[in-house]
Amino acid sequence: MNLPAGIQINAPVTADYAKILTPEALALVAKLHRAFDPRRQELLKARVARQARIDAGEMPDLLPETAHIRAGDWKIAPLPKALENRRVEITGPVEAKMIINAYNSGADSYMTDFEDSNSPKWDNQIQGQVNLYKAIRRELSFKNEAGKEYKLNDKIATLQVRPRGWHLDEKHVLIDGQRVSGGIFDFGLFLFHNAKEQIARGAGPFFYLPKMESHLEARLWNDIFVMAQDHIGLPQGTIKATVLVETILATFELEEILYELRNHSAGLNAGRWDYIFSCIKKFKKNKDFCLAQRGAITMEVPFMRSYALALVQACHKRGAPAMGGMSALIPIKGDPVANEKALAGIRHDKTRDANDGFDGGWVAHPGLVSIAAEEFQKVLGDRPNQWEKQVSGTFGPKDWLNFQPEQPITEAGLRNNINVGIHYLGSWLAGNGCVPIHNLMEDAATAEISRSQVWQWVVSPKGKLDDGRKVTAEMVRPMIAEELAKVKATVSAQGEKTETYDQAAVIFDKMSLTPEYPEFLTLPLYEAME
Repeated sequence: MNLPAGIQINAPVTADYAKILTPEALALVAKLHRAFDPRRQELLKARVARQARIDAGEMPDLLPETAHIRAGDWKIAPLPKALENRRVEITGPVEAKMIINAYNSGADSYMTDFEDSNSPKWDNQIQGQVNLYKAIRRELSFKNEAGKEYKLNDKIATLQVRPRGWHLDEKHVLIDGQRVSGGIFDFGLFLFHNAKEQIARGAGPFFYLPKMESHLEARLWNDIFVMAQDHIGLPQGTIKATVLVETILATFELEEILYELRNHSAGLNAGRWDYIFSCIKKFKKNKDFCLAQRGAITMEVPFMRSYALALVQACHKRGAPAMGGMSALIPIKGDPVANEKALAGIRHDKTRDANDGFDGGWVAHPGLVSIAAEEFQKVLGDRPNQWEKQVSGTFGPKDWLNFQPEQPITEAGLRNNINVGIHYLGSWLAGNGCVPIHNLMEDAATAEISRSQVWQWVVSPKGKLDDGRKVTAEMVRPMIAEELAKVKATVSAQGEKTETYDQAAVIFDKMSLTPEYPEFLTLPLYEAME
């Protein structure tokens, strides 16, 4: 392969991959890396320093140095027509069948995911780029083992792409001897090959930006957009990006994040599952902090409700879309009663979001698109959105840090965390990052919650089961072995291989019972992956 100077690829490059990994596309990736990776590394160090201050007892607050932005009279730049109506958005990994099904789902928008619902094996990442290249040009098709063929419909959803977060590298590509940022790599390749084609077809290039913790991290993305648009000859402001607010620290900088991206902003999204994980992670050493089991942390509990309403308030104040988070519930085949309960949960979730002022929300399964659409239709009527709706009230640190409830923590809840964690990790190691478990569509965020809650309940004095027993490593370890056996029996009955699940149990033990909390589950997992 003829690579630009300073670039190494330490992975197989097939003929299809070579069409993506062209010298010209890699030159853009290298240009962005050389210009911006030093700042990315500084921002990652700033995260570590901020965490140390929180561990020492500092509580987050609104930034005094950005008060003028919060008080200022400004709006984000106007949005293209393709992003005006986003009542229902569907998400999923960059696998061919999923891409086709999501495009054809009837959703207004489809967020294709190189991050949380995608296991970042080299083949997944680059084949995903190949799949999207073909899909945008209406050339993608897929035939399953039974011979059923999947093709794109005439009417398809608007595509938005989620690259990896700032903390993730692409270890197979080195630039000047350094790993490239996974986010820059995913973004640069996609933009280079598809932006002009998307513009010609009337919708794009649009992105979702994950895991940010500050407006300075948003500024980094904005500067990357500016350079990338200049490089490939796009007018400034062509790129539009929605920020996933999935860290508690980002909630303290909602308007600042919109401001940094104001020429490229497509609003904010309430990424609820990662948000819960972020709360546990940030306050893990605070002896007063202890959340109840996952099922009790709904969008109605105080800290989640105030975060959601603050997000809508900030967006609509600045003329930006406010997108509701994921409903992880999925249709349940063969059990009409359980299925109706799941569908009722979806309706409840979307009814609340629509009435709160959100302009749309996420679903994880094509079978739920019509239900979500119905609930937004009831509130919005013929309007594509409700950007004009202003949320009253004042929300601030006292609301966002009101971490209730602390109970219940049950043995069933503890075992569920262990079971979901092992099941998801085993699947992720096998190359699948989007997994239906116990009638929920799980991704990396829910695995992070699972292992983080176990870790926290062991460490916190408040980590007691409802029957009074303290959660300890000695209690958890036998449960890991028992839940591993259940998981292996389940996946074996589904005809899947079980080799990766023993390794998953070892990793879960290490990540949930080690004295020093590992910041991200996916970092050591990625190093162990080919």
